Amino acid sequence: MTEVRYEEATRTYEGTDTAAVDRLTLDIADGELLVLVGPSGSGKSTALRMLAGLEPLDAGTIYIGDRDVSNVRPRDRDIAMVFQNYALYPQLSVAENMGFALKQQGVPKEERRARVRETARILDLEPYLDRKPRHLSGGQRQRVAMGRAIVRQPAVYLMDEPLSNLDAKLRVQTRTEVVELQARLGVTTVYVTHDQVEAMTMGHRVAVLKDGVLQQCDTPQTLYHEPINLFVAGFIGSPAMNLVDVGEERPLRLGGATIALAPDGEAALAGEAGPVTIGFRPEALQAGDGPLRAQIRSVEDLGPEVFVHVYLEHQAKTLPLVSKMFPPFDAQPGDTVGLQITGATHLFAADGSRIASTTATLGGTSAPESVTAERSTSTP
Repeated sequence: MTEVRYEEATRTYEGTDTAAVDRLTLDIADGELLVLVGPSGSGKSTALRMLAGLEPLDAGTIYIGDRDVSNVRPRDRDIAMVFQNYALYPQLSVAENMGFALKQQGVPKEERRARVRETARILDLEPYLDRKPRHLSGGQRQRVAMGRAIVRQPAVYLMDEPLSNLDAKLRVQTRTEVVELQARLGVTTVYVTHDQVEAMTMGHRVAVLKDGVLQQCDTPQTLYHEPINLFVAGFIGSPAMNLVDVGEERPLRLGGATIALAPDGEAALAGEAGPVTIGFRPEALQAGDGPLRAQIRSVEDLGPEVFVHVYLEHQAKTLPLVSKMFPPFDAQPGDTVGLQITGATHLFAADGSRIASTTATLGGTSAPESVTAERSTSTP
């Protein structure tokens, strides 16, 4: 059984006043694939390097199993790491690259050869064992890098953006292979990525970091449907959630329309006197019929789904929104369409915390706001 625990783990780089990782407390279960995700500078790679022993802790503790490894050398932590840049030895064959760490550990040649061949079989690398890395594709090189970690049979795998150098199609294929491989091996894995789509499709749980602080750690479904705050709501999901500041006015209004909340939403809002932000996913905003009129900015037809980017006049500002529709969708940029909310709506307080997740619809407009032809350079 190999669990990983961060307890108030902190890392502050010299010359800075803000911690790169600030009091991180996180439990990772035995056999779990946990993904650390966040924008650049969020501390996700630093947190991984702290676990690997490549970054010292300024405070707190890290455990692998029941063992405090906070001051243990990297080579003695029983971990194996897969890097973004593969880090293969160009002069060695695939087999030699995969078996290099075993050779350094003094593993007998026959055992080393057997473990390399078994790992190559798992990763479909058997035909390439005698090749040099320069004769492999990017995906094959990444599998060799993974094989070098797997062959060591460590207690924990650490993966630092291992797919970021692959093209889009190969990245989708390889992440599926990583998930299947991790499930087969059952080894605790900590995986870092900046790609929230990758995080949502791979992790048993996903830990979202911002400015070195853990925001929320939960299943992908919970992060998507019950984000704990505005940052998680805006970061998780592609395209991002539509977030609108509707101020302190009650009842809430979007543009010229009243937002009619379900009873649970009204009850949660009753105790909130300050300004409110509402959020709704693109699939919860329908472009076509509805009480509001908006101007189409662009249409992204992806085949099975269509993303409709619109402009809406809201509180004397031009507000960009995104609607997810299904084909056929015949309207064009510059056309005017109606808008209606038809799904989950999230309410956030002034401090960014979520008040409630409920359902809502847009009521009739008392004084419709006109849609102008003004263009904005901002992206929704």
